[in-house]
Amino acid sequence: MMLPEDDTEVELSLATLEALHQVSYHAAGLILAPEKARMVQSRLRFRLRETGLTTFEAYLALVRSDAGASERRMMISALTTNVSHFFREPHHFEILADEILPLAQSQIKRGGRFRIWSAGCSNGQEAFSIVMHLLDRDPSLLNADFRILATDIDPKVISFARAAIYPDRMIEGIPENLRTRFMEPTLVKGQPAHKMIDTVRHLIRFKELNLMNAWPMSHVFDAIFCRNVVIYFDGPTQESLWPRFHAALAPQGRLFLGHSERVGNPDAVGFVISGPTTYSKSQSQKSSTSSTYDKQGKTNGSS
Repeated sequence: MMLPEDDTEVELSLATLEALHQVSYHAAGLILAPEKARMVQSRLRFRLRETGLTTFEAYLALVRSDAGASERRMMISALTTNVSHFFREPHHFEILADEILPLAQSQIKRGGRFRIWSAGCSNGQEAFSIVMHLLDRDPSLLNADFRILATDIDPKVISFARAAIYPDRMIEGIPENLRTRFMEPTLVKGQPAHKMIDTVRHLIRFKELNLMNAWPMSHVFDAIFCRNVVIYFDGPTQESLWPRFHAALAPQGRLFLGHSERVGNPDAVGFVISGPTTYSKSQSQKSSTSSTYDKQGKTNGSS
C-alpha cells in the first residue's frame, strides 16, 4: 500500500503521539504535547514518504528500534523549528562588543584566546552576526586567536550554515556596510543571493551537537549564545542545562538567552542577571571555573 497523495487516510493517534513524544524527549528533550498533534502529523508525513512506511505506528516502530537511529535524527530534524534572523535581539551584540570584547582584547594581548559558542545556531545567522559585529569593532581579531563554535542538532541546517550562502530575502537584517564588507553577491538557481567571504567563514566551526548528550569541548567560552532553544524544553530539562552552561562559561563571560527565556533560579546555579536575558557568573563562582562542562566527565575535543 502506498501513502495516499493527499495523506487523508494517514492519521496520528494520541497514543502514537505520546509514544513519539517519549522517543523525542529521550533523544533531544523535545516536548510533543497533545495540542501539537496536527503539527507533528504534518511534519512527519514527509518522513513516512521517505521511509516508504504507510502508518505512524510503523514509523514509531522504526524510530524505536536500534536500526532506526539514523531516522531518529531525521525525525528530530523534521520536528525542530529552525527560524532565525541576522542580528536578532541586537542588544546582545552591543553587550558582547561593549563588555566582553574589551576583556577579550586584554586576554589576546597576553597571548590568550577568545572563544564564543552559538548553541542552537540554526542556519548560521547568529554566528555570522557575531563575527561581523565584532570585526566591525575590532578588525585585528582576524589575526588573533579568535574562533566561534556554532552547533545545532539538525544536520541539515549545519550543512546550510557551512555553505554560508543566503538568498537575498534572508539578509535583510544585515546593515549595508557590513554586507558590503563581509559578503559577496552570487546566484542560487538563478536567484540573487550573498555568500560570506572566506575570511569570515574560517572563523566559525559548524558542528552537529545534541545538547542532551556530552559536550566534546575542553575549554571555556567567553560568551555563550543559547537563544530561543530551551523554550522548547520542559522545566527539568532546562534546569539540567543551567549548571552545564555555567561550567562552560569563563569567569567573566556571559550567557545570552532568547527574549522569552529565563534561568528560573539563577542564584541556585551561580548566575546573576547582568542585562536583558543576559547572565554572568556570581562573584563567589568566578574563581572556581572548571574547564570540564559535563557531569558525565571531561571528553576529548577542543573549542
